[in-house]
Amino acid sequence: MTLDADLYSIQEVRTYLAQAKEAQAKLATYTQEQIDRIITAMSKAGVENAERLAALAVEETGFGNVPDKRMKNLFASQDVYASIKDVKTVGIVRKDEENKVWEVAQPVGIVAGIVPSTNPTSTVIFKSMIALKARNAIVFSPHPSAAKCTLEAARLMAQAAVQAGAPEGLIHCVSKPTLPATNELMKHKLTNVILATGGTPMVRAAYSSGKPAYGVGPGNVPVYIHHSADLAAAAKRIVQSKTFDYGTICASEQALVIEESVKHQMIAALKREGAYFLDENEKAKVAAIIMVNGSLNAKIVGRSPHVIAQMAGISIPAETRVLIAEETGVGKEYPMSVEKLAPILALYTVSGDNEAFARCRELLTHGGLGHTAGIHAQDDNVIASYGQAMPASRIPVNTGTTFGGIGATTGVQPSFTLGCGSFGNNITSDNIGPKHLFNIKRVAFGVREMPESTPVQAAATTQAEEAVLQAVSSMNVGLSRDEIKNIIKSVLTEMTS
Repeated sequence: MTLDADLYSIQEVRTYLAQAKEAQAKLATYTQEQIDRIITAMSKAGVENAERLAALAVEETGFGNVPDKRMKNLFASQDVYASIKDVKTVGIVRKDEENKVWEVAQPVGIVAGIVPSTNPTSTVIFKSMIALKARNAIVFSPHPSAAKCTLEAARLMAQAAVQAGAPEGLIHCVSKPTLPATNELMKHKLTNVILATGGTPMVRAAYSSGKPAYGVGPGNVPVYIHHSADLAAAAKRIVQSKTFDYGTICASEQALVIEESVKHQMIAALKREGAYFLDENEKAKVAAIIMVNGSLNAKIVGRSPHVIAQMAGISIPAETRVLIAEETGVGKEYPMSVEKLAPILALYTVSGDNEAFARCRELLTHGGLGHTAGIHAQDDNVIASYGQAMPASRIPVNTGTTFGGIGATTGVQPSFTLGCGSFGNNITSDNIGPKHLFNIKRVAFGVREMPESTPVQAAATTQAEEAVLQAVSSMNVGLSRDEIKNIIKSVLTEMTS
């Protein structure tokens, strides 16, 4: 009997979870040295297969381009690896000698890895490495449009891990993904935590699954270009960032908010970097294909500016790298103001800091709360004010937000899962790493003695006695203080006997 797709995929999830549970119990007994040997092998496999996996992803999804997809795979394999290779994840990971508290790492168990179609192979490399580094197993649910390349990336990670001494069954990937299978994976009793990267509906489903979940929100990233900025450097960094893999990383720039005093110089600098500025007619045609039924048009996601121009029915120069249109409003009626996972930017003109901050907050509120907001400036005071004012978890300064947000050009944790904090209804504002995938047990020594408590009733009675004593003494009844005190005690004894 042939099972239908839903039943087959659900059974596949259950089988993989059972195997993962058995394998993870073995991995939990491994030493730090054994774990690190496994992660090193996985990193090496990611590097060796970076280009092949990139080509598979582009061929299957049509998103992005091979050179940049390759760079993503290398970032996951090399940069993420470099940031986690020396992290202690086994046994006592920290001793606070002053307070006599030892912190002990305990793996969470089985991780459910939800994988997006925009970054299918790099996400698998990244999530596999941080999961196993923390001594967990992981089961992936790929996007249906990226199932083959996701499956191959998971296979390579599993193979490398086993060859380095890991038990069989730690890394799995659903071969025929369906929505019921993804729901089964997220809600199953054997799943311990969810790493959800994908669209807003998928992240919400993860949070409503009843399991602990690290989800990420959309990134409608505004970037303020202050008059103190190095305009040439800013333009170069912005264009490189926004065009990387044709804009498929959520931390990529979505809107430039430029101070009026430097607007013309900044536009000239952007043009030198390959930006094409749409006129009002061209803008209307491009805007018309950005949204479909109130949602981002999947056909423009990760496409080159030339493919987008062709879809919109306009002509652009051959050297064009990014399309830019001037905009004045924010909202659904202004398609340029939404998150566009494509090489398209909105440009807003502002008079100064107050207007710029308000506009950036407005853009974040319109679909990017808690994610990322960039700034190009040399004035530390305005940078500090911007960082404090923005409802965003990452504030990349004088760098492309794509690279700054994921930690490629900044000092934040290198990661492909970027928390949005309470701003974006996420549990954390961190860049996710292995430390988010183990529990910390605290062995706490007694460092002080607890003082003996005074009975509350005795204290209250003493206060009452003193109040009555003072009242009777003031009446001049001819009795000494001790005689009055003895009378009060006798009365109280009779009342409580």
